[in-house]
Amino acid sequence: MTAAAKAARMVAEASADAPAADVPRRVCEAVRDGLCVDGATLALLTDTPSRQLLAASDDDALTLEDIQFTLLEGPCISAARTGEPVAVHDLRHELTPWPLFGATLREKLPRVTSVYALPLFFGDYVLGTVDLLALRPHALGEEALEEASQVADAVTAALMTTREMLLTGSRAPDWEPRDVVRAHWFDTARAVGALVARRGISAEDALALMRAEAFRTGRPLADITTDILRDPPRRP
Repeated sequence: MTAAAKAARMVAEASADAPAADVPRRVCEAVRDGLCVDGATLALLTDTPSRQLLAASDDDALTLEDIQFTLLEGPCISAARTGEPVAVHDLRHELTPWPLFGATLREKLPRVTSVYALPLFFGDYVLGTVDLLALRPHALGEEALEEASQVADAVTAALMTTREMLLTGSRAPDWEPRDVVRAHWFDTARAVGALVARRGISAEDALALMRAEAFRTGRPLADITTDILRDPPRRP
């Protein structure tokens, strides 16, 4: 059995009969263990210019996702746009096509040497991505990367058990790590709406301002979101 086939089977087993709130975490862990990498994240795309984090297997994976969420560039962004897997086999010797992402990742995660992103398809639509990181170069060979679509298909199938929660968006998902998932999924949209109302700008411009502040200060975008929501609306 190939590594991809093993990982796909582990994803299916991990999500079978699991409560919806446990599915993303179990799926992340199954992908990580099945593909023998050191971390994994699971995120969706929505109709807003942001990624929506569902789960991260560990702190390094969470940092990888936060970098891309803030900079709006990196393997997961490219995979979502093109619908193709993206691989960075050796960060020590490869120049990435994303200058801010590459520099920031080397600074914040110096131990990480390879990163991969797999698009998740729902029919012809890219639903989101699975991101993988490893502390060794060439963690996935070319053959394994080509077969990774099996894993992505298994992840999409697993997420179908949570579709009502994903589609309604009426409350923040009760997923771990709870505070970060809430910031990336629910509170960011609220903060964007608050800036739109206060400044009379578009949602895209509001999110761009938040990202610029995160980049300028070196703080996570989730912290900028928290600041905005704590700041009461100014009276005219």
